[in-house]
Amino acid sequence: MSRPDSSEFLQIFLNDIPMIDTRSPIEFEKGAFPSSVSLPLMTTQERAQVGTCYKQKGQQAAIELGHSLVSGAIKEARVNAWVAFANEHPEGYLYCWRGGLRSQICQQWMRDAGCEYPRITGGYKAMRQFLIREFERICEHQPMVLLGGQTGSRKTELIEQLDNAVDLEGLAHHRGSSFGRRPEGQPSQLNFENALAVDLLKVEHSSAIQSGLPVVLEDEGRLVGRCSVPLPLQRRMLSSPIVVLEVPLDERVEHSYHNYILEKLQEWQRKLGEEEGFNAFAEDLTQSLYRIRKRLGGVRYAEVAAMLDEALTAHRSGNPDLHWDWILTLLVDYYDPMYDYQLSRREGRIVFRGDREAVHQYLTSRHHAN
Repeated sequence: MSRPDSSEFLQIFLNDIPMIDTRSPIEFEKGAFPSSVSLPLMTTQERAQVGTCYKQKGQQAAIELGHSLVSGAIKEARVNAWVAFANEHPEGYLYCWRGGLRSQICQQWMRDAGCEYPRITGGYKAMRQFLIREFERICEHQPMVLLGGQTGSRKTELIEQLDNAVDLEGLAHHRGSSFGRRPEGQPSQLNFENALAVDLLKVEHSSAIQSGLPVVLEDEGRLVGRCSVPLPLQRRMLSSPIVVLEVPLDERVEHSYHNYILEKLQEWQRKLGEEEGFNAFAEDLTQSLYRIRKRLGGVRYAEVAAMLDEALTAHRSGNPDLHWDWILTLLVDYYDPMYDYQLSRREGRIVFRGDREAVHQYLTSRHHAN
């Protein structure tokens, strides 16, 4: 028995229902949803040809061109890919931009191949509009609290332990700070926004939030790398209470060393191989430091750059320990004073301070929920 087309967007997102995105690859790359995969009806080039034909000769001529471009072995391969996905994910759906011609064609071709598969009513556009509305509603009405703390406090690690938290850095695929870039790059702005809205929906429907806890977010600025926090959430974060995680300096240096040196090098080498990966890792650190040279000041920048250079030379020879020196210097002389100043301007919003255990207990208890 075939399933009907659906506009039950909430259930689709809450349950990570698999979806076929039949739009062109360039549309998918610009913005899609976490549980969707790109299995396009037409390539980007084919779609461009059809679009030009539509403008010059009208819809019927464009449809005819599309059918001629996607025919024979090409059509068979694409239909086989859709059917294979449907067999693997019988609970799924397919969609195009507005639930129109492209998804209807895909659905019909699958039907011709003996596979009934439902569409998303309204397509990507309707789902995107739903997420925007829900995102704005949550930002306006859902209680939120920010988790703050100096650089290296392992705030993200604590965020990951909470059922009532959303990991902005994880969604942006960035570690935060000037050194937070990751080899795989960041999602597009639309992909970041879509994934963030879906995560907020999931957290809102979690038992933790249903029992009265607020949504917990890391105390981020306007940008997480190059991903911009959407304005409704920016505004809400500017007025949310702050919980400060207090961690000793030596622990923060150790965490920064493991996070920004050892783990980052492994990521680069997994991507590029041992030697090329180390070169990219070294360039990454050098450029990250260069980006904050003006705020460091010329003299201090030159000193830290020399320390980094020496550490990278030693690291190439098998000794990574010299990285501790420049990390310590940056924390003490740059990151800590900057964060302490920013926090001092928001002193009235701080509702709790404590070590990891105390902060975890506070964020998972009901006494502060209102």
